[in-house]
This record gives sequence, structure tokens and C-alpha cells, in this order.
Amino acid sequence: MEIFFDVLRHALMITGFVFVMMLIIEYINVQTKGLWQTNLAKSKWKQYFLAAFLGAIPGCLGAFTAVTLFSHRIISFGAVVTAMIATSGDEAFIMLAMFPQKAILLIGIIFIIGIIAGFITDKFVSPKHFETKFAHNKFPMHEEERCDCFPHKNLFSNFKKTSIPRILMIIIVTMFLFGTISGEIGPQNWNWIRFTIMFTSLIALLIVITVPEHFLEEHLWEHIVKVHIPKIFLWTFGTLLAVHILLILVDFNSWIASNMFIVLVVALLIGIIPESGPHLIFVTLFASGTIPFSILLASSIVQDGHGMLPMLAESKKGFISVKIVNIIFGSIVGIIGLLVGF
Repeated sequence: MEIFFDVLRHALMITGFVFVMMLIIEYINVQTKGLWQTNLAKSKWKQYFLAAFLGAIPGCLGAFTAVTLFSHRIISFGAVVTAMIATSGDEAFIMLAMFPQKAILLIGIIFIIGIIAGFITDKFVSPKHFETKFAHNKFPMHEEERCDCFPHKNLFSNFKKTSIPRILMIIIVTMFLFGTISGEIGPQNWNWIRFTIMFTSLIALLIVITVPEHFLEEHLWEHIVKVHIPKIFLWTFGTLLAVHILLILVDFNSWIASNMFIVLVVALLIGIIPESGPHLIFVTLFASGTIPFSILLASSIVQDGHGMLPMLAESKKGFISVKIVNIIFGSIVGIIGLLVGF
């Protein structure tokens, strides 16, 4: 039961953060009439650097944000590849604690590799192929409508005649906010991740309270709550639970230590698992001097912590496609690293 509730807590944190980020991004996009989306669309390099920056942030929040942008076609397929290569998930905190100088070097290397990989990927992936797979996720823009989304004179004017969707969304965001504050959801210690989740939740709550009824039902309720959130939660919870059970049944650490000649292949394959835990094996082996830096680097390129769980929920083909690209680049870097001897 302890494993069940631990997985449930993680699934709620991931789903809740993706939810509030979707609310905020949707709000900004409609308020600016998509200008920031258009600006990013005009420059792939801006997308790559933004994605690499989000990925380089320790933890999974930056990766979740990148997937949210990708699922709404704000950044390209190559850019999400950049983010997933550049992220090390929760292991970034552990690496910075165990071997800070080499951890910073690793983060810098995968930041650069991620940008290069994103650029090359977009050169080989057809835009039509991308649009076909994700056209249903594009932001619904209503050019003929003007949204006065912030009633300056009376912030609570919407409560004069409120709707069930607004009440339900207020309850959902408030429960997520208090769950974060109490430590029941997300990190139990007060760190930057907990503050970030709390701050974004407060912004999301303000948005839900102040936006007009049409905007709330058309953009937030119909597009986000009903389409995205249920499948994100179910896939996230199911995947995390399956991975936890697998890790209990299989002792990866002992197996790897006794089969060093295929450790690189194992590192690449384990990187497919959308979970932070398995990568810790290679962090530990590197810290103890058992494996070289190149294998840790290859593992970091392929694995992305929980970052790809929302993508798995949104698009199985998208998840597999990103993982295939990351494995290709991880294999190239790992093989070259072993041949060169670092």
C-alpha cells in the first residue's frame, strides 16, 4: 500500500503541474493572440535554446513544460528532443551533490548535444508528418473574439452567476495547491520545486477565478480538463506503478555489475523507462569508479526522468519517436566515448 500511495502522490504531482502549466500557457496564448507562439515559430534556434534551458533545469518541471509546449505545437519535434536530451531529471540533484564539477560538465555537454540533436532532427522530420500527428492538439484560437480576461474593477464578478465547470476547476486547483503546501503532493521539503509548483498553482487559481465564462468553458474546460488531464493521470499512474513493481522484482544493479561488456547497451535500454530511479544505477556506478564518464553521459542523453510521461499519455508514437532519436544520439556519443577512452 505504501508503494501505491507513493506512486499516486507522484502521479498527482506530475498531472497537477502539467494541468496548471496548460492553464497558464493557454491563457497567455489567447491574451497575446498567439504572438509569442508566432515569434517562437519563426526561429527554430529560439526553440532549441528555450528547450535546452528547460531541460537543463534540475528536476522534471522544465521537461514537463517543454512537453506541454510541444503538445500544443508551440515548439517543434526537434525542440522537444533537445529538452529531453538536456534533462537529467531528479538525478541532476544527486549528481550535483556527489560529484558537482563533473555534473556541471555533464549538464553543459548534454545542453550542447541537445541543441545539435534538435537541429539535425528537424532537418530529417517532415513538418507535414508532425502536423498530422499533433494537429488535434493545436491551440484553439478564436480571432473574432476579444477576451477581457481580467476584470480590474471586481475580481470576483464571475461568482455572481458561476458555473459548475468553474467551481470544479477551483476545487481541483485549490486541492492541488493545498496538497503542495502540506507536502502531501510533490516534494516534502521546502525547495525551489515546491515553491515553483505553489507559485504556478496560485497563478492558475487566479486565472480560473477571473476569466469570463466563455473562455473558461471553451479553452480551459473543454480543451484541457476534458481532453488532456484524465489520460495524462491514468497513463502516468499506471506507468509509475508498473515501473516500481518491476524495480522490486529485478535487481538491475547486480545484473549490470556482472555484465560490464554490454553495460552501454543496458544503459541505453534502461533510459527508455520513463522513471528517475533506474538512472541512479549508473550515477552510483560512476561515482564508485565502476563505469567511465561516457556511459553516464550516454545514459543521461537517453533518460529523461519523469519528463516524458505526459508525452506518453498524449501520444504513444511521439514518445517512441523521441526515445528512438535519443537512443541514436546516446549510442553515437557512448560508442565514440568508449573508443576515445573517456
